[in-house]
Amino acid sequence: MDERTQVPTMAQQEYIEKEQLHKRKVTACRVMLLVLFLAMWELCAQLGIIDDFIFSSPSRVFFCFRNMLMDGSIFEHIGITLFETLISFVLVVVVGLAMAVILWSSRSASEILEPYLVMLNSLPKSALAPILIVWLGNHVRTIVVAAVSVAVFGSILTLHNGFMGMDPDKIKLIHSLGGTRKDVLTKVLLPGSVPLIISNMKVNIGLCLVGVIIGEFLAAQRGLGYLIIYGSQVFKLDLVMMSIVLLCILSAALYQAISWIEKAVRT
Repeated sequence: MDERTQVPTMAQQEYIEKEQLHKRKVTACRVMLLVLFLAMWELCAQLGIIDDFIFSSPSRVFFCFRNMLMDGSIFEHIGITLFETLISFVLVVVVGLAMAVILWSSRSASEILEPYLVMLNSLPKSALAPILIVWLGNHVRTIVVAAVSVAVFGSILTLHNGFMGMDPDKIKLIHSLGGTRKDVLTKVLLPGSVPLIISNMKVNIGLCLVGVIIGEFLAAQRGLGYLIIYGSQVFKLDLVMMSIVLLCILSAALYQAISWIEKAVRT
């Protein structure tokens, strides 16, 4: 009988039930912690322990979101931030993977460019934003470039280091069978680096969102980053807190989307 059709043993069933119970407990604790935090925040605001004008409150955030939901303006701001983040993410993945392959295939290029990549990766990207506005103007492309600059250099270094750590015995095996460097790349390096690439994507999706918000702080008329800056300038702290909450939800959703891709690849 096929092993995949065998009935689980009693011990296996107990283990599966134990793991499912653990997951349910973790989920319940997460929900309870969130509810407790929101309840304490609202209670402190209602009792005057904190100034709800400065710190806002869950109810005020909700009413602010409801008002923007009714006039439809919130969809425009969320949509533009999501669009800029996805465009930046795709560019980071493509450019990072291409540059890592180039550095892996050329030892000279790797040794020449690696110090500059380390330097650029360590540079605070917020320092580049004003320069990008002068160079590129107050456009969406400025925000995308700012977001790409936040993630791309670290992505290149991470992927390149992962590629260089590939098992040398596999390379020797390919060459002993008459394979070329292209065969090593397509049959060993890239397939074997899928977990590394997806793990890098999980990091990059968050960094791209951070870069987009940095760009929107300085060069946007729409987006969640623009709402945060606008709300702080006119002292609409409800708008600021609502935008931050939406960013948290958006970042969690994007990370979960990459996790789904990871599960699909593994299966």
